[in-house]
Amino acid sequence: MPPLPLKLSLGPVLFFWSRDEILRFYAEAAEWPLDAIYLGEVVCGRRQQLRGQDWIALAADLAAAGHEVVLSCQALIESESDLKRLARLADNGQLTIEANDLGAARLASERKLPFVAGHHLNIYNTDTLALMRRLGARRWLPPVEMGRDALAAVLAEAARRQLDIETEVFAWGRLPLALSSRCFTARHYNLNKDDCRFRCLEHPDGLRLATRDGQGFLAINGTQTLSDGCQALLPHLPAMPPLGVDRVRISPQAQGTAAVVSAFRRMLDGHGDAAALMAELAPQAPGAPVDGYWRGLAGILPLETSDAHP
Repeated sequence: MPPLPLKLSLGPVLFFWSRDEILRFYAEAAEWPLDAIYLGEVVCGRRQQLRGQDWIALAADLAAAGHEVVLSCQALIESESDLKRLARLADNGQLTIEANDLGAARLASERKLPFVAGHHLNIYNTDTLALMRRLGARRWLPPVEMGRDALAAVLAEAARRQLDIETEVFAWGRLPLALSSRCFTARHYNLNKDDCRFRCLEHPDGLRLATRDGQGFLAINGTQTLSDGCQALLPHLPAMPPLGVDRVRISPQAQGTAAVVSAFRRMLDGHGDAAALMAELAPQAPGAPVDGYWRGLAGILPLETSDAHP
């Protein structure tokens, strides 16, 4: 198979890891074959193992290693302190930010700072995409539940309207589905949100939830709800460039991220077979591999490779 014209991104860490774990993870990621690395706290303002200036300093180190670096902003702004942290990231002066909240998009636009429109902005149509482009977005991520056909329609219309904006698809990891002002992990432990004792640290890939029949269906991560299954779009990569997709994103996990990056890079470079690579990756997945949303079906459906190629 010839190389695929797709770039490879590493998304922000969605889970609560210790400072040492974060620094160790990115020291390793600096050596991985990635085109872009996203940094920052997206989920919860109480997670302050690293502060704004720490993220900016880490970004400078990764940029020096040759990576494009993007600072990801919190998706649910709940307090004045959250807003101040957001403003500090927007005022960094050099690095692109990923806006996961409309307030972040506004701040970036006011500062004439190009930004990435994250999937939490819920861009479902070309009119909204055009608005983000006018505000200064240079790249966008479709919502994780947007399927291949729906995305194809948006991108076809965007091409007709000559919108100069890159598209990045969430291709691996537990799917970030929703955010709430309630902390589900604290509630699980019968704790108040403001006295959560940082129990998320005990669940580096989220706390799995199961039905009464024992079937996994969700994972909770503080104020965030994720899929139990692991989005696994590696077999679908060849179909993405014809749609107009420019990049694919891997979401970090506590173990095995390096193996995931390696497998995706081999696929993109034309050196791997999708079935063999998925057999290699399945043990690394934090949950059962799924691709239902991409196929326009229920997101919980297991990976289907028979229609993976165009």
